[in-house]
This record gives sequence, structure tokens and C-alpha cells, in this order.
Amino acid sequence: MTIKLKKNDNVMVLTGKEKGKNGKIIRIDSEKNRVYIEKVNMIKRHIKPRSAQEPGGIIDKEGPVNISNVGIYCPKCKKPVRFSVNIDDKGKKVRICKKCGSGI
Repeated sequence: MTIKLKKNDNVMVLTGKEKGKNGKIIRIDSEKNRVYIEKVNMIKRHIKPRSAQEPGGIIDKEGPVNISNVGIYCPKCKKPVRFSVNIDDKGKKVRICKKCGSGI
């Protein structure tokens, strides 16, 4: 399966406990089909101190969300949508919302 989302895309979670939240994609794990979204699915991790400058403790970080549970967010429609890829006049690929026809 090819992943059509990219880093820094604005997405919305469609299902699960984080349903309805949106944010930017921080990282994509293509082997496991997971995405990490900014401020979504926060988990706590216990970190061992590594040096005097880097203390240990409990930190909050983003957990993974399955890529099938997110949709790209259209700012004009204000909801997650499907998109198509068209080529503009300059020969550059542009993602277009299937509902309203605006660029994403």
C-alpha cells in the first residue's frame, strides 16, 4: 500500500479515542502504516537520566495512530476529505479536495 500523506500535512483523526482531533503529521512509519500527529494520542514515557545535562523523568510524547484512521483535513470544507492529484500549468502536482475542488 502506498502512503499518500506526507510530513507536515494537516490531518484529522476519524476513529478511536482521539476522534475529531486534528494536527500536523510529525513522522510517518511506513513499515507499520502508522503516523505520529502533533498533540494527538499523547503517552507518558519514563526516561533514564543519560548525563548531568540530560535529566531523567516522565515525559509526554506522541503515540502512533494507524494511517487508515486519519484523513487529510481541508481548510475550506473544515472536515477530513478525500483528494485527487492533478498537474497544474507549471507541471507541478497539486492535491485537490474532491468535495469543494480547492487545493490542499
